[in-house]
Amino acid sequence: MEWVIDTVLAKRDNKLIYKSGDYRVKLFETEFSKADILNEALNQARVEETDLNIPKLTEVTKINGKWAIICEFISGKTLDKLMEENPEKEDEYLNIFVDLQLEMHSKSVPLLNKLKDKMNRKISASGLDATTRYELHTRLDSMPKHNKLCHGDFNPSNIIAGYDGKWYIIDWSHATMGNASTDAARTYLLFSLEKRKDLAEKYLKTFCEKSDTAKQYVQKWMPIVAASQLVKGKSEERAFLSSWVHIMDD
Repeated sequence: MEWVIDTVLAKRDNKLIYKSGDYRVKLFETEFSKADILNEALNQARVEETDLNIPKLTEVTKINGKWAIICEFISGKTLDKLMEENPEKEDEYLNIFVDLQLEMHSKSVPLLNKLKDKMNRKISASGLDATTRYELHTRLDSMPKHNKLCHGDFNPSNIIAGYDGKWYIIDWSHATMGNASTDAARTYLLFSLEKRKDLAEKYLKTFCEKSDTAKQYVQKWMPIVAASQLVKGKSEERAFLSSWVHIMDD
């Protein structure tokens, strides 16, 4: 099949995402890790085995010498777009957002990578000094071990309100099994990095109330999550993330 570009959905430094007929094509640049591409496809295939609404993986292939992941295309609008278009509905949308996250956390996908293993690797590669890395590894080791499905990049741009009336969660490249509060801490930091501090605080309050989780417990994960985010190497984020890394208990 020829995967012609109908509509460009997103363009980043190392990938192009576009609609081709009834399919969504994620096309990776040649320097992108083949292992990471195949792991993303495997993550999606494994999450498909739950009853969550996610796009179905249809093919992993090469297009003009570049690896591509092909999924069914979900017609609809991202939750991020809906929040932008209807600011008066922010609280309503935020409640839906958290409900979807909690539904996801209720699932178990045992064959996914373990979140703690991934976090330990990222802390080691963070570029932080040895003393800080040691403190982070020690904190991570002391945190409770859970086996909940975590998205790893749960934000409104990865939620689609389908025209069929269903909500869909997309982009499972960072999926792991682990502690749900880590996922919440990452979502909080993602909102904060986008300079949406008020929304970040409102999100955290909503998540903690709905999940019956102490806010302080989620906050204990934030230095760990911030350190793992440093691996992305974005200079404009480093100062903010480093400030979170160093907010640790004595």
